Amino acid sequence: MTWKMATLLSLTAAVGACAATPRPAAPTTRPTTRPTTVSAAGNAKEIQLFDGKTLTNWKSSAFGGEGEVGVENGQIVVHAGATLSGVSWTGPALPTENYEIELDAMKLSGSDFFVGLTFPYKKDCASIILGGWGGSLVGISSVNGNDAANNEWSTARDFKRNVWYHLRLRCTGEKIQAWLNKDEEPFLDLDTTDKQISTRSDIDDAKPLGLTTYQTAAAYKNITLRKL
Repeated sequence: MTWKMATLLSLTAAVGACAATPRPAAPTTRPTTRPTTVSAAGNAKEIQLFDGKTLTNWKSSAFGGEGEVGVENGQIVVHAGATLSGVSWTGPALPTENYEIELDAMKLSGSDFFVGLTFPYKKDCASIILGGWGGSLVGISSVNGNDAANNEWSTARDFKRNVWYHLRLRCTGEKIQAWLNKDEEPFLDLDTTDKQISTRSDIDDAKPLGLTTYQTAAAYKNITLRKL
């Protein structure tokens, strides 16, 4: 056998050995990845409506004779006016059903409502009132044309100045419900079937979402909307 033939046979054997060697099996599981974060502008379920620094997406409600509004110490502060004062939403469209809004509110001065939370509901809007008509009335305006002082879904509650109160509002296709602080039972549990839900005409500038006071100064923070 010549040296050329011997070299050729050696190379052939080496190639055959490499082809016969099994390759390592591919991994059966994929490496884990971090979940994708969805921004508030996309399909996020929870949206911060107030950034704690500016009035971005909010404006002073033009009621006439309203008090000044601004951001102080991470809070929206509404100063008392001749009658109604507040802020209203100018940002992206909000859901009209199946959502919750939560916020913290504090009465700073005055003797009337420090929270008039106007919110979208189906084809119209309504307002949750805290501390109205003399400082203690709690309810919703309006149901079948009757405001919070004149419908059966109102109650009374004491509100102190310079104390934070937590409000949670839930709107579904069949109900409007609202809770205060850590109460397990809602102070408002309204079945909206066959009922006309609307606002008082004097608060229309707060639509679709607004925070309003009456001759009262108030502060708000931690304003959040959550899609259900």
